[in-house]
Amino acid sequence: MLPIQLFRQNKELVLEGLKKKHFKDLSLVDKIIETDELRRSIQVENDDLAASQNSAAKSIGQLMAKGDKAGAELLKERVGLHKERAKELVQKLSDIETELQDMMVRLPNLPHSSVPEGRSPEENVIVREAGIIPSLEAQKMPHWELTAKYKLIDFELGNKITGSGFPVFTGQGAKLQRALIQYFLNFNIEAGYTEFSPPFMVNAASAYGTGQLPDKDGQMYHVTEDELYLIPTAEVPVTNLYRDTIIQEAELPVRMTAYTPCFRREAGSYGKDVRGLNRVHQFDKVELVQLVHPSVSYDALDGMVAHVESLIQSLGLPYRILRLCGGDMSFTSALTYDFEVYSAAQERWLEVSSVSNFETFQSNRMKIRFKDGSGKTQLVHSLNGSSLALPRIMACLLENNQTPEGINIPEALQPYFGKSVIN
Repeated sequence: MLPIQLFRQNKELVLEGLKKKHFKDLSLVDKIIETDELRRSIQVENDDLAASQNSAAKSIGQLMAKGDKAGAELLKERVGLHKERAKELVQKLSDIETELQDMMVRLPNLPHSSVPEGRSPEENVIVREAGIIPSLEAQKMPHWELTAKYKLIDFELGNKITGSGFPVFTGQGAKLQRALIQYFLNFNIEAGYTEFSPPFMVNAASAYGTGQLPDKDGQMYHVTEDELYLIPTAEVPVTNLYRDTIIQEAELPVRMTAYTPCFRREAGSYGKDVRGLNRVHQFDKVELVQLVHPSVSYDALDGMVAHVESLIQSLGLPYRILRLCGGDMSFTSALTYDFEVYSAAQERWLEVSSVSNFETFQSNRMKIRFKDGSGKTQLVHSLNGSSLALPRIMACLLENNQTPEGINIPEALQPYFGKSVIN
C-alpha cells in the first residue's frame, strides 16, 4: 500500500506511476486526497474537543473548590454536549478511515524509474541472454510425450481424481521433482537463506498483507467455510511471518527460503500454450524472500537476480533475463526481472522465475518495521523471487536433454536423483 504522505506531497508522481502501470481509475487519487483531508479535519476537531474537555474538567474542579456550584453545573452540561459530539466524531472518523483504507488497497505499487514504458510482454526489455540452445534431432518430443514415454507424469490420472491442471508425478518423475526441490533448497541455504516450512493456507489478513487481496480476489482457491485461501506462492505465508513486527536494524537483512505447493485458478487459460506443464493449477516452487534496509534494497535485488541466474546456469539451461515494462508488472512490484528458459522441443521461451522489489508496498500493509540507530521506526523493503518454479524447469530439462538412449540428468542434480539418465 502506498503511503498517504505521498498523495499529500506529490500527487503528480503518483499519477505518473499509475499511468506507467496502465491503472485505469485515476480519479481514485483525487478521491483519496479528498477523503484524507476530511479525515484530518475531523481528527483536528476531535483533538480540539478532547483538549477542551480536559480544560473544562480542571475548571469544574476549581469552581467547585470556590463553592460556585451553579457555574460548575453549567460547565458540566457543556462538557456533556462535547462528549456527545466527540462520540459522533469517533464513529465518523472510523467510517472514513475504513473508506480511505478500502480505496488505498485498490491502488498498485508505483514503478521504479528504471521500469520501461509498455503495455504487453512484447515490450519487456531483454537484459541479457546466455547458454547454448541444444540442436535436437528430428524426432524431438515435447515434454508431455516424453513423460508418457518414460512414465514420469500422468496427466489423465490427475484429471480423473481432481481435474485438468493437476498432474500426477509417478516413479522417476516424482523422484526428479523431489530432487529438484532438495537441490534448490540446499542451493539457497548455502547462500545464506534460512529455510522455513510454512502453512499452505492463509487467512485474509495475510493475503491482504502481500497484496493478493483485493487484486487477485477470485484467482485464489478460497476455502469459504473457514475463510482461508490456498497459497498462490510461498511469498504470502513467509513474508507474513514478520507481520506486525519491529526488527532490530542489526538483524537486517532477513533472508528466507521455503518450498511449498502453489495453487492458482488461472481462470480462462487454455490452448497450446498451457499444454502439459506449461500452466497448471497446482505446482511446486521454492521461493526466496528478503526483508532489507531501504538503502540497500536495489543492491539486494541485484544479488537475488545473480543468485537465480547462477542456479539456472548450474542446470545447464539456456536462459534470458527480462526487465518487465509497466504494463506487464504485478500489482505489488516496483521493479521485476523475469527469467525465461528455452524449450528446444517447443521452440519457445518459458518463464520460470520472477524476482521483484516491492519497496515499502507490502511492509506498509503488514507493518513490518525496524528501528534504526537513532531509535526511529521505519518500514523495511521486501523482495521475493522464485528459486525456482518447477513445472517449466522440468519441462525444459526433459526436452533439452533428450537423446535416443534416454534423458540426461544435469550433473548438479545427479547426487539428488541418484543416476545420470532416465531410461
